[in-house]
Amino acid sequence: MTLLTLGGLFLLGLIADILGRFTPSPRITLLLVAGVLIGPGGFSLVSKDFVDGWFVPLTHIALAMVGFLMGQKLSLAALKQRGRLIVMLAGGKVIGAALSVSLIVWLISRDLSLALVMGGVATATAPAATFDVVHESGLTGTFADDLLSVVAIDDALGLMLFSILLTAAVSMTNGGLSPDTALHGLTDLFGSLLLATALAIPMSFLTGRLDFGQRKGEPIQSEAIEFVLICAGAATMLNLSPILASMTMGALVVSLAKHHNRPFHAIEGVEWPFMILFFILAGASLNLNTINTVGYLVIAYILARAAGTYLGFFGAAVFMKSDDQTRNLMGLTLMPQAGVALSMALIASQRLPDSAEIILSLVLCATILLEFFSPMLTRRILNKVANS
Repeated sequence: MTLLTLGGLFLLGLIADILGRFTPSPRITLLLVAGVLIGPGGFSLVSKDFVDGWFVPLTHIALAMVGFLMGQKLSLAALKQRGRLIVMLAGGKVIGAALSVSLIVWLISRDLSLALVMGGVATATAPAATFDVVHESGLTGTFADDLLSVVAIDDALGLMLFSILLTAAVSMTNGGLSPDTALHGLTDLFGSLLLATALAIPMSFLTGRLDFGQRKGEPIQSEAIEFVLICAGAATMLNLSPILASMTMGALVVSLAKHHNRPFHAIEGVEWPFMILFFILAGASLNLNTINTVGYLVIAYILARAAGTYLGFFGAAVFMKSDDQTRNLMGLTLMPQAGVALSMALIASQRLPDSAEIILSLVLCATILLEFFSPMLTRRILNKVANS
């Protein structure tokens, strides 16, 4: 039955891919819609046990692959060329989203720990969705490269800020800041960076230098996959961030393995099947009954995040004297939110068990709604830039 279910999900992925080429809806949006329809909250064509059993590990695998690919945009050469601009734009977006959402959620719920957690979650963009829409649009050039770099940097900055805000939220529920909670926040950040460094150095040295029969010095696909999965698995086992660790590993590999960039091409060849399963199961995870509980907070969260994201990015772009397209349009492409936010919600629910249900329900509902509409907005903007 499991094999039949997986085959059916991949068939849905093929249908979404075909429809995405001939309709205004990106395939990610179509996958989420399909997930809602076939999941326990829809027609129950996929069992809740299957969704619960596969969703979490697939989240870690998918995000690790996307993080590794996004790390390619963070090479030392790229950061030297446009690093200050990218960091400032991403920083403006992250701070704007966190402040806006934290304030609005606190005003509505009067729960400061929940407000801090949701402010941290609001910093996340959807690297998988953004990467896929950019790839699907075929847009190349400075705007596309800067967008992918901003998404990669803002998720790295967002993960750091989320760790700090989550530590503060846990401290409030435990009666104050303790050495253990402060240490955990630092461990999340620096542990992920150390793990990535420990794996990136041997990966950079070995890739493309091993002999496989007649394929002398040619990297094979399993070589890249094994490092990415080891990174994701080790990060999960050590309670670190799989996407931050894999993103750092990708940035170090592209900077150190200057003899070629084929490890990234190898991952590009296999990441989409995992994306199919991830987005369908994300849609299937939505319990429609929870909308009645968190509906008002979901709408407030989405509006506050949109306003904070755009205004924070716009302010940073004005300060950096960016061009008109970057200043006026790029902030609108940063609305998608999916895997990283869900990963943050899973972490927060484990650290704050009393608030787990509301955090997961709120983030999942917001993610579904955002992924229904925001990838289409991103695609329209990319097409506008391409035709200008």
